[in-house]
Order: sequence, then structure tokens, then C-alpha cells
Amino acid sequence: ILKVPVSRRSLTIQQKNPTRNREKTAEIFFETLGVPGLFMSMQAVLSLYATGRTTGVVLDSGDGVTHAVPIYEGFALQHAVMRTDIAGRDVTRYLQLLLRKEGACFHTSAELEIVRQVKERACYVSANPVTEEKLDPERVTYSLPDGSQLEVNAAAFRAPELLFRPELVGEEWEGIHEVLAYSIQRSDMDLRRLLYANIVVSGGSTLIRRQASGGAEAPGAKDNRLKISAPQERLYSTWIGGSILAALDTFRRMWVSKKEYDEEGARSIHRKTF
Repeated sequence: ILKVPVSRRSLTIQQKNPTRNREKTAEIFFETLGVPGLFMSMQAVLSLYATGRTTGVVLDSGDGVTHAVPIYEGFALQHAVMRTDIAGRDVTRYLQLLLRKEGACFHTSAELEIVRQVKERACYVSANPVTEEKLDPERVTYSLPDGSQLEVNAAAFRAPELLFRPELVGEEWEGIHEVLAYSIQRSDMDLRRLLYANIVVSGGSTLIRRQASGGAEAPGAKDNRLKISAPQERLYSTWIGGSILAALDTFRRMWVSKKEYDEEGARSIHRKTF
């Protein structure tokens, strides 16, 4: 895609893999692709770097999974990383179900893609969904590819509510706000206030627009100063953070060079991977 020989560039890949996977990845990159250096980092750490921070907690919600990762001075606190399998794909499928109940006909995979676009343009997170259920919902009209108009009513705020209430579709996962709170609460007590004050959201699912008061409140956050950063470019924050890190003069000391790998093998990967 970049039209640059891989052997002329060092690559950054995701760290959250089993040990054996990291070893195999290093083997492929060094022995097959011939890269001069390799650095493994968690996506959340790079997303935090993109905001100019080295300490904070990142809530990364993409298409298939959501992670909450507390980070201190650039190092992820692995024991406090939390995960829930509720993310954007689930919201899309739930919206599809709700639209069917309203009379729309979406069944094929191509039509599911249309539903995803409807989600991105029409859905929003309600500040108070219980109250909104009793009021006339915000009506959003979406133009379908065939030229017809789709009116999205209550489904516009009901679908994203799944991120906070997975039980709506019979799942027992925690909501994303609970995952975030549990992650902070599992961190060292002395760090919690600092983490609550440096919450960064990233990933496509965090782009769903919200009302002024936001969605559900993180449990345990009432007595702390809660500050949430939602960068405009958060869909690409992992790449941005990686590019910032790779541009540093000190980056060469962080990666595993081809020479180190030839001399130490997989041990060199574990030595520089936390």
C-alpha cells in the first residue's frame, strides 16, 4: 500500500498477543520480510501518545471488541486491562433489528453495510434514554441508495444504548462504562485520581455523536474529577501515536534490531516487550 520496500522500514505492530504469536511474528518479519528493526506496542499506548500524554486510561472501542487500558509513564498496567466483546458491530446488528421492527427490510450483508452507514450518520447516545422513551424521539431521515427515504426514530438512540447495556440483546458482558471504571479501580489507588483525570477514547465506535451530558456515568467516578478527551482524529489515533513514536530520535534504542534478533533470537523480543 505504501509502495515502499518493507526491508527499508521498521514496523510497529500490536503487542496484545500471546508469547508464541509474538515470537512467530518476529520470525516472519525478520527472516521472511527482512525488516531492519521491529517494535511491538499496544494500540492503546499509541492512542495515548497521540494526545501528548504518557499517563492515562484509554477506552478503545472498535468494530468487534472494546478495551480499557490504564497506562502509567508509557507502560500499560497489564493486570488492570479490561475487555468486553460489545462494540460497533453489535450496535450495527442491533440497529438492524430495531429498524426491522419499524418496518424496514434489511437482511443481506450488503444491506447490513447500509445499516452501518445509517448508524454512523443517524445514531446518537442519549443523556437520559429513560426520559427520552417518553418523549417524541429525534427524527432523522436517511437517503437510501435506491433513492428512497428512511426515517429513523427511537432506534437512533436505542441502538447505541447497547454499548452501556449489553443485556438488551441477552449478553452478560459489562457495559463500556463499567469496563472503564473496573480498569481504573484495579489500578494502584494512588493512580486512580490521575487516571480519572486523563481518560482518552479512541476507535470508530466512540465517534457516535452524543448529547451534551453524555451517556452512562462510570461507576465509582462520582468523587473524582472526571476528564474525558475525545480527539477529533481518534479513528486514526493509533496510527498517529505510532508515527509520533517512530519519529523520535530515541526510537532506535527501543526497537529490536536485526542484529539483536540474530544474536539472541526470541529472547530479544521478550527483553524489549512489556
